Amino acid sequence: MSIKKLNPFLAFDGTAHKAIALYERTLGAKTETVTRMGDIPGNKPAPENKNRIMHALLRVGEGELMVMDNQPGVPLAIGTNVHMSLDFDDVADMAAKFDSLAAGGKVTMPLQDTFWGAKFGMLDDAFGVHWMFNCQLKKS
Repeated sequence: MSIKKLNPFLAFDGTAHKAIALYERTLGAKTETVTRMGDIPGNKPAPENKNRIMHALLRVGEGELMVMDNQPGVPLAIGTNVHMSLDFDDVADMAAKFDSLAAGGKVTMPLQDTFWGAKFGMLDDAFGVHWMFNCQLKKS
């Protein structure tokens, strides 16, 4: 069987709910499902861990994004090997979402015209997740 789609999965250290709220607010993500550690049948997590997110599915445009919190007591190292790429069809919308998601984070490449005929930029959001924004420019 061929791979039909790729679902990026982001892990956080107890802040997944904040990341979900940010992605809903800035990217228009729609949360479809959220399962917290306290929702698992037979699982009795410590009270401070019952609301940690075991799994969440968000729709971002036509794509899916999965989000979770790591297990309590298991260290989470934020790496540099995961980038989320967003393709847009409207430059103004892309610029607004870029600026919104960059708040509290760091722009690593401002939005700019590229040699491949797109407007492109990169940023790290407030949670250390690396994002790439791309919008193919219409040819005149």
